[in-house]
Amino acid sequence: MRSKRLFVLSALGLAAVSLSLTFPRLTAQRGGTTPVELVRCYDSLATTILSVKETESNLVQAILASTYSHANGICRRAKEDIDAGRDVTQSMETLADLVAQLGGEGDASVAAIRKRLLEGGHHHNAAGEEQGIYEEGFVIVTRAAKKEFLTAARNIAQLGGKPTAAALDAQWQTVAKQYNALVSER
Repeated sequence: MRSKRLFVLSALGLAAVSLSLTFPRLTAQRGGTTPVELVRCYDSLATTILSVKETESNLVQAILASTYSHANGICRRAKEDIDAGRDVTQSMETLADLVAQLGGEGDASVAAIRKRLLEGGHHHNAAGEEQGIYEEGFVIVTRAAKKEFLTAARNIAQLGGKPTAAALDAQWQTVAKQYNALVSER
């Protein structure tokens, strides 16, 4: 992210130098209207800025997909272990943590990055935040989806080390349904 910011700032710096050298000459040639070259430069900058927002969305989607895949694998193994009569305490704790991470669009390290972006003035879903749809700084997970994930995480944790396969499956279906709803909205 820092290198991307440096790239954008460098590009802006080059554009500023270029503008300072060419704007007076171009304005005189064009009779006071914005020179075509400057409009093209600004348009390409807008394209870059908008693609960064799209890239952020794609990255958060990848974080969610990776977390969901990991949780799904742990859930499958836990069901197998339940059927075999093995202890699943660690699996259930890990699964609950991963489901909670789905609700938070990542773990604490991702939340720290989101906080940094917010402190820098970046709100991916500013309009959605104003309407109460998204938590501040969230990109994909809505408030309603977050609540579903966190409730499922709590329910999974409460199953403890001796859950039934049916109880675990019921909780996982809630997680899968919510995750698939988020993915299909994209």
